[in-house]
Amino acid sequence: MKDNKINLTLKIWRQESAKAKGNFEEFKVAVSPNSSVLEMFDELNNKLEKEGKTPIAFESDCREGICGTCGIVINGHPHGSKNKTATCQMHMRSFTEGETIYLEPFRATAFPILRDLMVDRSGLDNIQQAGGYVSFNTGSAPDGNAIPISKEVAALSLDAAECIGCGACVAACKNSSAMLFVSAKVSQFALLPQGQAERYERVQNMIIAHDESGFGSCTNTYACEAECPKGISVSNIARMNRDYFVSNMKLQNI
Repeated sequence: MKDNKINLTLKIWRQESAKAKGNFEEFKVAVSPNSSVLEMFDELNNKLEKEGKTPIAFESDCREGICGTCGIVINGHPHGSKNKTATCQMHMRSFTEGETIYLEPFRATAFPILRDLMVDRSGLDNIQQAGGYVSFNTGSAPDGNAIPISKEVAALSLDAAECIGCGACVAACKNSSAMLFVSAKVSQFALLPQGQAERYERVQNMIIAHDESGFGSCTNTYACEAECPKGISVSNIARMNRDYFVSNMKLQNI
């Protein structure tokens, strides 16, 4: 390491569109170990623009590990190998001097590549729109203690609600399933009294939207939980499956 910089070789996926042929392009960089992966991209793009070259397309928004739009695959791991860390919170000090790093987009049929490291994750939006809501009367705010909710149930609901919809579960799954995402969105409402009105309709509609968006089936390998930057538990999938089974019985009037 020289001048407080770390020298790295980057193999970055470049692709003009979903239909274009892509390939890894090599870049040599010297960056501060305190820079995040996205800050490294900023520096590299500034250099490319000065050279009159096309900058690397990637997504970002909050850069605080909250929104999930930064998601890319780093050395084979969605968001990188650091546990419960989004790409924007991954720093270059996580790598070693002279290391070669592979950076590529989330790979899934339901996530067509828009350009370089950017993918279309609107399939997740379709799932959310299909059932990610609750019905309630408008008006003044109800009393905070009007509907008693146990601490345990509230904690489970909040844990599920931590899902940021980044799609890492899809990229990690061998079948490109988004069931961890769906189950988190189902669970955060199904656990609470306020979510009971659409409980069984919700799980039906969200699973239908999941399948129609081109996501694959879940085979319970738990790769999704292992790569999730928020550590969403696969126990939510079990809860969702139970609700789905009950909803089918209700539809058949059993």
